[in-house]
Amino acid sequence: MKNTPVLSFFALSILFLSLVRCKVETPVTGNSALAWVKEVGAKKIPRKKKEFDVTAYGALNDGKTLNTKAIQAAIDACSSVGGGIVTFKPGNYLTGSIYLKKGVHLRIDEGVQILGSQNLEDYPEMDTRVAGIEMKWPSALINVLDQEEVAISGKGVVHAQGKPFWDLYWNMRKEYEPKKLRWIVDYDAKRPRTLLVSRSSNVTIENITLKQAGFWTIHILYSDHVTVDGVVIQNNIDGHGPSTDGIDIDSSSYVLVQNSDIDCNDDNFCLKSGRDWDGLRVNRPTEYVVIRNCISRAGGGLITFGSETSGGIRHVLAHDLKAKGTGVGLRFKSATTRGGTVEDIYLQNIEMDGVGTAIEVSMNWNPSYSYSTLPAGYSYETIPDHWKTMLRKVEPEERGIPTFRDVTISNITATNAKKALSAAGIEKSSVQGFVLKNIKIEAATAGEISYASNWTFKNVSLQTKDNSNLKVQNSTNVTP
Repeated sequence: MKNTPVLSFFALSILFLSLVRCKVETPVTGNSALAWVKEVGAKKIPRKKKEFDVTAYGALNDGKTLNTKAIQAAIDACSSVGGGIVTFKPGNYLTGSIYLKKGVHLRIDEGVQILGSQNLEDYPEMDTRVAGIEMKWPSALINVLDQEEVAISGKGVVHAQGKPFWDLYWNMRKEYEPKKLRWIVDYDAKRPRTLLVSRSSNVTIENITLKQAGFWTIHILYSDHVTVDGVVIQNNIDGHGPSTDGIDIDSSSYVLVQNSDIDCNDDNFCLKSGRDWDGLRVNRPTEYVVIRNCISRAGGGLITFGSETSGGIRHVLAHDLKAKGTGVGLRFKSATTRGGTVEDIYLQNIEMDGVGTAIEVSMNWNPSYSYSTLPAGYSYETIPDHWKTMLRKVEPEERGIPTFRDVTISNITATNAKKALSAAGIEKSSVQGFVLKNIKIEAATAGEISYASNWTFKNVSLQTKDNSNLKVQNSTNVTP
């Protein structure tokens, strides 16, 4: 399918997803292990219909006036009467952080564009988790914090205008890397997320288009019963922003993501559960997640598990997905300080074209980022608190060894891949119990498997330009 501008997600659905909608239930039919699937997603939505137009509270749609206070006033008025719908007249509304409340439905209609402020001071710092650790970080552009029965919908646009925050990161990284501080630059370069759902329940995000995130786009954190449906994310506008993940599901449960289209510059659909000592301290899993009928374009991974795995990731069904030019298709990544178990994963009915690696598993991912060491010349007593969090050792060391097991990957096709499969456990923890069936991958080269055990291959076809076969090393009961 051509990567053309998306005018309406439902128009896209008619062209691209109509054939798969009829088999949404197919992967769970007769599988008692997936009986939980019917419980995912928001079970309640805001019911009250009274409308609160932000212009009545002083908001201007000129794209220049900062409307944070006016929009928040409309939200507060709506909440004070038990909920309703906050609306916008057509136009462009510049704003900093806004905070939705119980019973509020933020409706961003076609012709409405929310513009994120490019001034970091317009995003007040808050206690949150970011990239696996709890720390102070700027509020998101749109926040749902400690709430329930909240909705955000409409065919309008949220343009985060994140490019200055991309520049901040790249400039800081150039400064930090020569100092051997690659491991902390992502945490020092503070950038606002676009939409944060934190410690909340029964939240619905539907049909909106989000553009040019300064950092992660949609972050679902410590929450349950959340639905993301028909969302379009376009982050590769006027450049390629670092860390512009699409949808991050982080230590959350009963989450449904469907009918969504992501073009970003990091992981597209990503599941996380904390990092290293701090993630092991929180010890909260991501579990009971369904991702279906979605598309990834540019980005780090169609669906990614990790690298923040400390709380565990389990009970996940992802099916009827497509990747077009994504860096990796199905991705599992962690590090030897993360710990946690990734298990009971079902990945089904997936098509990939032009990906880098179709299936990738790594327990020692990106060492320069994953492992924290304080260089000479720095005093532990005077460094920021989040540096100390990152430097705190996992003890005993065995707690930091991750586990990947019981993953079923079936009905997969990939064309024009660079590599078919790359799976690497470690000596202390093999990649266990992967089942690959009904898989056809056309790639430049086959790839490799190491430190794996008890893999099952059924009807797996790898066609390689270099006529290579999978190279298997240091593995037990793994015969492609």
